Amino acid sequence: MENKNIIIEKFKKKVEILKEHNENYFSKDKPTISDSEYDKLKKNILNLQKDHPFLKKIVNIASLVGAPPSNKFGKIEHLVPMLSLSNAFDMKDMKDFLKKINNFLNFQNKEIELFSEPKIDGISASLIYEKGKLTKGLSRGDGLIGEDILENLKTIKEIPRSIQSKDVPDLLEIRCEVFISKKDFNKFKDIFANPRNAAGGSLRQKDSRETSKIPLKYFAYGFGAVQPMIFKQQSEFFEKISRWNFKTNPLSKIIRNTEKIENQHKEVDHLRSSLDYDIDGLVYKVNDISLQKRLGNTSNSPRWAIAYKFSAEKALTKIKDIIIQVGRTGAITPVAKVEPVTVGGVVVSNATLHNEEEINRKDVRIGDTIIIQRAGDVIPQVVSVDKSKREKNSKKYIFPDKCLCGGKTKKELSKSTKKEDAVRRCTKGYDCKYIAKEKLKHLVSKEAFNVDGLGKKVVEQFWNLNLIKEPASIFELDYDKILKLEGWGRLSIDNLKKSVAKSQTISLDKFIFSIGVRHIGQENAKILADFFGSIKEFTKLFDLKHRNKILLNLADLDGIGETQIKSLNNFFLNKTNNRITRDLISKLKIKNYISQKINGKFSNKKLMFTGGFQNMSRSEAKSIAENNGGKVLGAISKKLDFLVVGNSKPTKKKIDQAKQLNVKIILEKEWNEILDS
Repeated sequence: MENKNIIIEKFKKKVEILKEHNENYFSKDKPTISDSEYDKLKKNILNLQKDHPFLKKIVNIASLVGAPPSNKFGKIEHLVPMLSLSNAFDMKDMKDFLKKINNFLNFQNKEIELFSEPKIDGISASLIYEKGKLTKGLSRGDGLIGEDILENLKTIKEIPRSIQSKDVPDLLEIRCEVFISKKDFNKFKDIFANPRNAAGGSLRQKDSRETSKIPLKYFAYGFGAVQPMIFKQQSEFFEKISRWNFKTNPLSKIIRNTEKIENQHKEVDHLRSSLDYDIDGLVYKVNDISLQKRLGNTSNSPRWAIAYKFSAEKALTKIKDIIIQVGRTGAITPVAKVEPVTVGGVVVSNATLHNEEEINRKDVRIGDTIIIQRAGDVIPQVVSVDKSKREKNSKKYIFPDKCLCGGKTKKELSKSTKKEDAVRRCTKGYDCKYIAKEKLKHLVSKEAFNVDGLGKKVVEQFWNLNLIKEPASIFELDYDKILKLEGWGRLSIDNLKKSVAKSQTISLDKFIFSIGVRHIGQENAKILADFFGSIKEFTKLFDLKHRNKILLNLADLDGIGETQIKSLNNFFLNKTNNRITRDLISKLKIKNYISQKINGKFSNKKLMFTGGFQNMSRSEAKSIAENNGGKVLGAISKKLDFLVVGNSKPTKKKIDQAKQLNVKIILEKEWNEILDS
């Protein structure tokens, strides 16, 4: 059996990889792995937690949803958060999903009626109707705050401007997926990479007249806020909004027993290629809306819904060359340049090879005939090599031991496993021009400083002309020199000036994320910002004496593990990093972080549960506590405010410990009274 420390180390590494991919997909709109590969990684992490329950206390793996709203549009808070869905890949996953529902609701293997609908590969949006009139239109954004894209959504003629019905609720939020048909996309394939990009790019046009030039369509699939609630079932909601002239997918249907789930999946998968729109799976929802309400949500997904994914699409092609790319953390990534081939309706010419180990494991060589797969809006990956078609004089690919900058590379050694990391990294940091450029691209990206007008190509151009070399130089641009460059006029210069000036005021969490500390993604940055509160406190990390004390305290934070602490320490041990970060801070106004707290019956209270409950599962009781502003702990301590004791087989040891520490004990009867009050 593996040592516990080794298991923890493996788990943390996988979580960090997952967070990086979340960041790439949801925030940067530039995923680097296929959907299927991402899904396998996530499933592997969840399986590790299942096999080793102690891992649930190690790190928070709640993923990000969507991307932060841009500054192009006004920002509107979602009435009800737009969450992502958990995934299923086979019938075992679906049966596990149904089992969890039964356990949560304290049912005894009850057959749960589901509602099935195709998962459209488009752009999510929210339509808000007040007294039957369309008043707001939002993008997903980060799931909590979206962009005001009402005028762009109005260009879709099929979206009702008003609902002519006596029974329409006073407030109705319709969730929909916006897309472009495959047929229509063919007219724009020289402009957009794929249908999803076409839909996303169109909805993000500043001028709705530009949006109107793209023939967008939509399917309504769900609801957010409804006041008063008039729907009892998901299927009833579908039927009613169809009568109200909303477009709903004709392949949606009620599934009344488990056996029909697989049949429905196979039937729709068979139809997939003949549809005039892209789908990547089926969504299954608990049909009873009262049960949906009871089930509620986890931190990032509803418990009452799941996406059952289709398998990735594959194609045969040939490798013309293998090139090396350098990321902002110094990671050396090999990419296969392939003969152009159509995969999933998109012509691709690049495929990721991930790392040196992957090349050696699959024995990938230049000139090889390979199978690539693409699932979702991502760079495809090399699945396998057809060695029967390999040329006799082919040579093994020798992975370079130096960076493109000429600097040394190394693979980090894990303390617990004593094994080298799969990824080779450049060791020069900011002294490597490739790393420095990628760090700048990261800094100006929409999820960081969000500097409109400083895209990747512009950063490359300005770097080559010595207009930008370090983060602080963004705020010292020579606009007279830029004006002399081809493609730059007075208007574009003025817009860039405004965007740069606007970005000088930034929230603490975005600043922490923007400086590019390895393993510190957006969620980690929010946790750290909540801990420090202000830039004044954060800059104490520059001082070795303060830093050691701070890092010890960080170990108590949920979501910040050994990996993040080590990365922070390594970052601030580097004198160049410290200088560059200080220079950047001197140019900015960094706002204090204000954490979002839920007001409720247990606001700012810490609770723990023991024993079974008569009318609900313990999981449901915990969920109720969290939805009312409470934080559920896993162990008895002085920090605990309440120990909630169910009538069925509570742990006597926990009760005794609570009494010794003067923790207030709430019995099941009192718990129910609090909920009813």
